[in-house]
Amino acid sequence: MIIFKTILPLQAKIAQLKKEGKSIGFVPTMGALHSGHISLIEASRLESDITVCSIFINPMQFNDRKDFEKYPKTIEQDILLLEQNGADIIFIPSVDEIYPTANSTVPIYNLDYLEDILEGFYRPGHFQGVCRVVERLLHIVMPDILFLGQKDYQQCMVIKKMMDQANIVTKLKICPTLRESNGLAMSSRNIRLSASSKVHAAGIYKALHYVKDHFRQSSLSDLKNTAIAIIKDSGFEKVDYVEICDGETLLTVSEIQAQKKYVVLAAAFIDGIRLIDNLVLN
Repeated sequence: MIIFKTILPLQAKIAQLKKEGKSIGFVPTMGALHSGHISLIEASRLESDITVCSIFINPMQFNDRKDFEKYPKTIEQDILLLEQNGADIIFIPSVDEIYPTANSTVPIYNLDYLEDILEGFYRPGHFQGVCRVVERLLHIVMPDILFLGQKDYQQCMVIKKMMDQANIVTKLKICPTLRESNGLAMSSRNIRLSASSKVHAAGIYKALHYVKDHFRQSSLSDLKNTAIAIIKDSGFEKVDYVEICDGETLLTVSEIQAQKKYVVLAAAFIDGIRLIDNLVLN
């Protein structure tokens, strides 16, 4: 395993590997790694010759400065975990390396309605920051395949839209959400949960599973209201949203049609920590 902190040596190594005919898989992260990240590493190792993982806490995607400051930082543990699980290259750049001050041009991405609904509504500017860092990393690493997790369902759609607009030929592979034994989606933010809160936080998964189990038996408004009640009864102090959406467009639906894909998404706070989750319904 090789660790790079600057772009030019990393690109020289990747160019050498590509000249040797090696395919490159890429897993971008913000650190605080868990088994969900490792599942992406494993997926990359199955489909690529070389797996590159980046660790970079992107300040541009935090609309709340306090959230950025509280984001868990476990770099030494992360490096050990990646070494143990077969990552070939780790890229750990500084903010100045990713966003050089000489480059004052800030791109604006046309994300259409995706920027204004669900996470976009509650975290204004978030997806512009996500697109900016992912495009930058893709141009640096030049991977054949980009591996992302389905837990960030809307983010995956946003990144795909950015890649299409930027004519980035990298293949996007979306991998299943990994969960704790109680159903809680694995997330770097879970580190900040107390043991008790971690137990109660599984209520968000319980609510989504209720919607999945009763998807064709109740009205959509009843399903959402019951799901919100389940989340609040589990100990969450605030629910930003529970929405049932078209799985391809992420637009909210008012009726169910045969042969279409649907997804239920939720965001809620427990002990001041905001968690998101989703389940594909059919």
